[in-house]
Amino acid sequence: MVSRHLFAGLFGLALTAQAADITVADDRGKAVTLRSPAKRIIALAPSVTELVYAVGAGDKLVGVARYSDYPPAAGAITQIGDASRIDIERVLSLRPDLVIGWKSGNHAADFERLEQFGFPVFMVEPETLGAIARSLRAVGILTGTTPGARRVAEEFESGVAKLRGRYGARARVRVFYEIWHEPLMTVNGRHMISDVIGLCGGANVFAGLSTLTPVVSLEGVIAVQPEVVLGGSSATTEEEFAAQWRRYEGFTKLRNVKALYVDPDWIQRQTPRVLQGAQTVCEHLDRIRRHRK
Repeated sequence: MVSRHLFAGLFGLALTAQAADITVADDRGKAVTLRSPAKRIIALAPSVTELVYAVGAGDKLVGVARYSDYPPAAGAITQIGDASRIDIERVLSLRPDLVIGWKSGNHAADFERLEQFGFPVFMVEPETLGAIARSLRAVGILTGTTPGARRVAEEFESGVAKLRGRYGARARVRVFYEIWHEPLMTVNGRHMISDVIGLCGGANVFAGLSTLTPVVSLEGVIAVQPEVVLGGSSATTEEEFAAQWRRYEGFTKLRNVKALYVDPDWIQRQTPRVLQGAQTVCEHLDRIRRHRK
């Protein structure tokens, strides 16, 4: 029979353990709970890998998605497939205590299956620049690196505020952002890239579409009359990207539209490096303003 004092002591320990639990809501709105900071982490997308390194928890990564090439140290970590196809068996063999995924990039069936196996799965989907800072803080809490995560988040927010103060009120520039060329794909107003365009005083010409990354036609682009095309995922250099759009100079309404390159790793990965991409976008839009008749 357990004595009253022993029972009280055990109950107190249980309360202490429960109080030590870490609970953070992810971008699905789902609460993810850990008993202690994660020590073995798997990142299901290159952007997630960057976020983990950014908060100072890169040494806790035991598995990363293919194309996780930043920072260079990520290249030495075991790969578990890519964002669209995860090797579940390899994930199981790595025994993670936290899996961090990309909500719109990973297949729901993959991360739901990992949850069925009992792994805590935290999904991120920063749709705005402010949400990147929130993701940094959340990953910092889950990995026990809160001070570093808070510092990086604050530096990021400060950088965003400086760009907004400098460029946000300038004359609007109509922007078509290309995330792929064949077929033509863009982003709507809920995408983080659209937030970058607005930060720089631009207007996303396809902001009103309902799909996050819609396919559009060349005729559709002509109809919305952008002043500039930004992008780079379907090209490897500035010249190659510009050459793709010079093919359309026969269309009168595209003849004077500039196609300006933005390193996709700087703007399509939802990480602190977006500040570099945003700086490039802001400079490109100022170039268009200077050349207006």
